[in-house]
Amino acid sequence: MDYRLLGNSGLKVSSLCLGTGTFGGSNEFFRAWGSTGVEEARRLVGISLDAGINLFDTADIYSEGLSEKILGEAIQGRRNDLLISTKATFRLGKGPNDVGSSRYHLRAACDASLQRLGVDHIDIYHLHGFDALTPVDEVLSTLDHLVRSGKVRYIACSNFSGWHLMKS
Repeated sequence: MDYRLLGNSGLKVSSLCLGTGTFGGSNEFFRAWGSTGVEEARRLVGISLDAGINLFDTADIYSEGLSEKILGEAIQGRRNDLLISTKATFRLGKGPNDVGSSRYHLRAACDASLQRLGVDHIDIYHLHGFDALTPVDEVLSTLDHLVRSGKVRYIACSNFSGWHLMKS
């Protein structure tokens, strides 16, 4: 397996990553992606690790959190062999603060992801999309807090344009 550095961090990630959007299938939308259960997920994790893949990606919204839960169960006893990437920002819940990159939502989303995954830290925590309503300073200070508290090792973003990153 080929490994690459994650930015300037020194962390080596496999050039291939196992995406777990197919884990769960909790509703019609995600069932169309797949409905992998725990046993099959455990098998896929094992095959991936045997091939040298060390990065596993999920998101809180994948199957309404079920993807994270299944991944967490599938990696039991193997946490030190792999890196977990998960994401937050998109709506997960019906409340007015169950979406976005506010301090309130990101802290709650991170804690919920940690619980579903059954781990004490997330290796790479992504903003899943740009939130134009929350000031960039609030977003970045919240992510910094998550890193300093030990809940998150590295931060990243997904579905951002270059100009969104320039603002940060």
